[in-house]
Amino acid sequence: TNTLSLLVPQDAICTLNTLQTNASCLEQVRRGRSHPQLQLQAMKAFLERTGLTVEALDHLNIIHVTGTKGKGSTCAFTEQILRSHGFRTGFYSSPHLVQVRERIRINGQPIGKELFTKYFWQVYGRLEKSKDAHGGTMPAYFRFLTILAFHVFLQEEVDLAVIEVGIGGAYDCTNIIRRPWVCGISSLGIDHTQILGDTIEKIAWQKGGIFKPGVPAFTVKQPEDAMVVLRDRARETGCPLRVCPELDDYQKHCGPLRLGLAGQHQHSNASLAIQLSHTWLQRRCRPGGVFQPSPSPAELSGLSQAPQVSLSDTEWPGRNQTLKHGALTYFLDGAHTMRSMQACVDWFVEAAAQHERNASGPVARVLLFNATGERDSAAMLKLLVPCHFDFAVFCPNITEAAASCNADQQNFNVSVENMLTRCLDNQRSWQLHSSKGPGLLIEDSPSLGPEKKADTVVFPCILSALQWIAQGRNSVLAQSTEVILPVKSSIVAKAALLRNAAEIHVLITGSLHLVGGVLKHFDQTSSK
Repeated sequence: TNTLSLLVPQDAICTLNTLQTNASCLEQVRRGRSHPQLQLQAMKAFLERTGLTVEALDHLNIIHVTGTKGKGSTCAFTEQILRSHGFRTGFYSSPHLVQVRERIRINGQPIGKELFTKYFWQVYGRLEKSKDAHGGTMPAYFRFLTILAFHVFLQEEVDLAVIEVGIGGAYDCTNIIRRPWVCGISSLGIDHTQILGDTIEKIAWQKGGIFKPGVPAFTVKQPEDAMVVLRDRARETGCPLRVCPELDDYQKHCGPLRLGLAGQHQHSNASLAIQLSHTWLQRRCRPGGVFQPSPSPAELSGLSQAPQVSLSDTEWPGRNQTLKHGALTYFLDGAHTMRSMQACVDWFVEAAAQHERNASGPVARVLLFNATGERDSAAMLKLLVPCHFDFAVFCPNITEAAASCNADQQNFNVSVENMLTRCLDNQRSWQLHSSKGPGLLIEDSPSLGPEKKADTVVFPCILSALQWIAQGRNSVLAQSTEVILPVKSSIVAKAALLRNAAEIHVLITGSLHLVGGVLKHFDQTSSK
């Protein structure tokens, strides 16, 4: 172990990347090769091989959160509220944006490189040592990180752990948790249909799988069909389930509540976080840890100002995030479902309009988009067309074309060829939905005339797309030492609009991995 501890963080990340991908595991479930219940049994066995038990997880005082949209934001609000009360918090989330260490946080910060490396090799070493006695098996990527998070939180002696479900709930590997202190369900919608089912009722059944006997649970308001299923699941489990009030109901008694995360859709996430954190505090601070009925907004008005301050201080990068670099303003949101994309559009239209009112001259609007997996790219792009972009730019989730690609952001699930094909499909979908003429990836044809100038461009990586959009006007990108692929003269020529604009507004959406790749280039220290 002494030798292992001397290895650098990148060695740990490269070793992590050799584990079976989560997508591969999920594909086995889809094809019926592995019953979901067996996945939980396997997770428990892997946990025990590292020296941990499910009983040990009881000491983490867990808040367990699932949902289709907003579960990460809910966790971020909850963690911030409880940290503001002076508790030492652990927070496990997925996916990461820039570095894998972001998934495991202590007191709101990703664990340091040294801690990550130390604990990684402790867990990996125990699994590697015992694998011959267990048929050579090793946990897949997400399972390993979940075990690692539990190990880190126990070793670092956190007061509580906020645990975000990966996919679904009932058979998610985080659901080996036996006795959370409270559970939450954020907004439900249609996603991961091949695993969770193709109706809201089937998805609600999966999400309700995190309910535990006697453990309070809260949900935001859901479609009625989903609520029926959640109530049935709660009744069968013996779990008291309550629906959160609207955020406006608190404000009638507590005064205005300002949120650190933008967008109307964050209101339900904040309300859920208030209920989760208050219930956790109740058990922690009341004699015997007896749960009381959930507080009404009027009762919460008598609480300290900590929840109000914490809600405004909450940060959750890549979700309704705005960054300004010189003449460029970037609007980043990792929306990747129909409902979250509509929320993204509503946020962008309002936020961009506010910025445009303060602009010193004409503003160019650019969409940078990619989508992965089974997502309906065409349907999401149709929602984006009314935003009136001057350019729609498409690229795969590859940070740069150089061979030095950051190991934190490597994707072994699909080939580069498939990624680029998806981008071209997205470009064609945009052209079908857009009223402008078709975009071209070839030299401009004189016969088409200037009125047929393309408004779409496909690039092979995120960096080349960002460089073209910025046209040298983002000093952070200009400092990049990565190799930039040459751009054809026709593509250079069509950027005149960008060079002449007083400001450029860029919406980056469709994939959290795309947003993470962009943020990696904006934070030059992230890969050092």
